[in-house]
Amino acid sequence: MSIKPPPFVPISRRSLLTGVAGWTASQLLAGCSNQAGVTLTIQLLQKSIPLQVLSEFTQANKTIALQTTPQPQLQSLFEQLQAWQRAGKPLPASSAWHLPDWIPLVGDRSDPSVADLVALGDYWLDKAIQQGLIQPLEPKQIPNWQQLDPRWQALVTRRTASGKAATQEQVWAAPYRWGSTVIAYRQDVFAARQLTPPSDWSDLWRSDLRGRISLLDQPREVIGLTLKKLGKSYNTQDLEAIATLKSELLALQQNIKFYSSTNYLQPLLLEDTWVAVGWSQDILPWITRSQQIAAIVPRSGTALWADLWVRPASSPTTTAAQAATWINFCWQPHIANQITQLSQAASPITLTLSPEQLPTTLQNCSLLLPDRRILQASEFLQPLPEPAIQQYQALWEQVRQAGRLS
Repeated sequence: MSIKPPPFVPISRRSLLTGVAGWTASQLLAGCSNQAGVTLTIQLLQKSIPLQVLSEFTQANKTIALQTTPQPQLQSLFEQLQAWQRAGKPLPASSAWHLPDWIPLVGDRSDPSVADLVALGDYWLDKAIQQGLIQPLEPKQIPNWQQLDPRWQALVTRRTASGKAATQEQVWAAPYRWGSTVIAYRQDVFAARQLTPPSDWSDLWRSDLRGRISLLDQPREVIGLTLKKLGKSYNTQDLEAIATLKSELLALQQNIKFYSSTNYLQPLLLEDTWVAVGWSQDILPWITRSQQIAAIVPRSGTALWADLWVRPASSPTTTAAQAATWINFCWQPHIANQITQLSQAASPITLTLSPEQLPTTLQNCSLLLPDRRILQASEFLQPLPEPAIQQYQALWEQVRQAGRLS
C-alpha cells in the first residue's frame, strides 16, 4: 500500500517496498554479531541494501554488531526523525506528514530508541536540516568521501551560518544510491505498428501516442519534463517567464490516458497504455521479467533522485566512528557494485570507476548508468522558494482542470 503526500510537494518519489525477508535476515545478522563490542543501529529502506552487503560488513568488522531495522517508505523514515526530536511522542494528527498508526513499521509503533544512521531521500534533506533533525558528518573520518563525484558531494553539502557573519560548508549526508526518471514503453507494440521508439521527452507529444501515455502524478516531474523539452531546467523558478509552457502542457494532456505515481506500470503491462513515465527503480525489475518492456533515459537529460545516510541529531557521539565505518564500507568499489547490481539503483561510486572495474552486467546497463552526456544534462530536483511553489501549484491545477473538462 502506498500513502500519497499532501496535494502538492516539490517532489515525492514513491518508495513503498514490500516483503519481510530482509527484516528477518538482517536481524539474524545482528544476532550473529552479538559478541561484538559496539552495536551500530541503522534504519534503512527495505531492500535498498542487499543481504550480501550486510553479511560482508559483519565479517569484515568483528567489533561492530550491526542491527538494521527496515522501513517500507522514505516518508516514514523522515517521520521517525521527527518523532525522535519530540522525545518519542507521536506526531499530531494535524501534521501534513502524519501517517495512520495501523501502517506496519511506521509512526507510533516504531522503536523509540534513536538509531545511529537513518536512510533519507534527498528531497527531505533540507527539511531535516532546517528542523534540526540531523547532525553533520565529518568527511575526514570517511576516506572514500574523496572518491565521490563532485555533483554528489555538492548534493549533501550546505553552507550554514556561523554567528552572523561567517559561513562554513558542512556535509549533512552520505549518498549511497541513486536513480532517475525514465520512459518505459511496449517495444512489441511499437514494432508491430512500425512506430519509432521514444528517445527523448519530445516524443511524448507525438500524435501517434494520443491517449496512450501514463504520467507520474507529480507537478515537479510533469512540469519539469516539459521544461526540459523546452531546453529549460527542472528547477526553473519563474514559470510565468516561459510563454509557451502552459500551451505545451495542454498539448501533452491530449496524449495522457491517466496520471498515477503508484499504478502507472500495470496498464503498460496490460497494453492499455504504450508508454509510461516512471522511476528507474520501479521499472528495472519489469524489464528483466518481460521482453515486451523496454525503457530509456531521455537524451536531453532527466530528473535524478538519491537515497542518503544521515545521523539523527540525538545519536550518541560514541558511535560516530562506527557510523563512518559503515558509510565508508558502502563506498568501497566492490560493495558499490553489489548495491548497484542487486538494489535496482546505482551507487554513486560506480560513476568514478573505469569500465574494467564494473561487472559486465553493468557495463552496458544504460538505465542504471546513463551515458555521461545524458547524466551531465540531468538534474536533482532542488527545493523551491514559496513563490515558485505557488506558481507550480497554480499551473498544475489549471492543466489538470483542463484535462478533466476535455
